[in-house]
This record gives sequence, structure tokens and C-alpha cells, in this order.
Amino acid sequence: MEVLLSKEFWFALTAFSIVCFVGTLLAIPFILVRLPSQYFDERHPRRWMEHHHPVLRLTGLALKNVVGIVFVLAGVAMLFLPGQGILTMLIGLSLMDFPGKRRLERKIIGQPDILRTINRLREKFGRPPLSVMDEP
Repeated sequence: MEVLLSKEFWFALTAFSIVCFVGTLLAIPFILVRLPSQYFDERHPRRWMEHHHPVLRLTGLALKNVVGIVFVLAGVAMLFLPGQGILTMLIGLSLMDFPGKRRLERKIIGQPDILRTINRLREKFGRPPLSVMDEP
């Protein structure tokens, strides 16, 4: 137990927290601004690597899911540490593939405060607002 309470441990944890906080301050806006405006619109299908070799597509999907899991876990940690937890989890969910994913994304992004914040950020960079629509 002494190892966990050492000064080096707390210094490393603090440094990691600061790096994650700064990283999310840079990465999250970068990703949200580059999403297509109809990304959360169910009327527009998402096509990712559809014209690539099946092995390359499968490898890409596996990597994308791993990165998504890392973002979700980091977002959960940021609920207790400094950082943009909800937005980080949203990015992670967007990268992952699982049944009901699009419905969950729309539920999160459809929260008025979250959508308003993201669209204000997109407006600052001259990007159209995100549209959130359910299936027709």
C-alpha cells in the first residue's frame, strides 16, 4: 500500500491528469468541428472504409473500436478528474460499433445544452451546425 501513496505516484497521477486535460481541450474541439453536419442524422447512412479491402476494413474497425473504448474510459475518468468527460465519452461512443449506438448518440447529442455548446464551437470555425434527426 505504501507504493500507491508515494510522492512519485501522486506526481505521476497529477502529471497524467494535466496531460489528459490539455489533450482533451485540444482533441475534442478538433474532432467535433470536423464531423459532417449530418453525422447524427439517421436519414444519412454512415459509410466508413466501404471501398477498401475487407482485411483493411476489419483492421480499421478493430482499431477504431479500441480507440473508442479508450476515449470512453478516459471520459469516465474525467468525470472525477479535470477534463471534458461527457464530450470525451461521446467521441468514444461515436468511434465504437455496437447495437443501439446511433440511438444512444442521438440521445446524448440531442441534449439542448450539449448540442448548443457544440454548434457554437462549430460556428466559430465556420462549420454548419450538427443536425440530429431520428429515423423517418
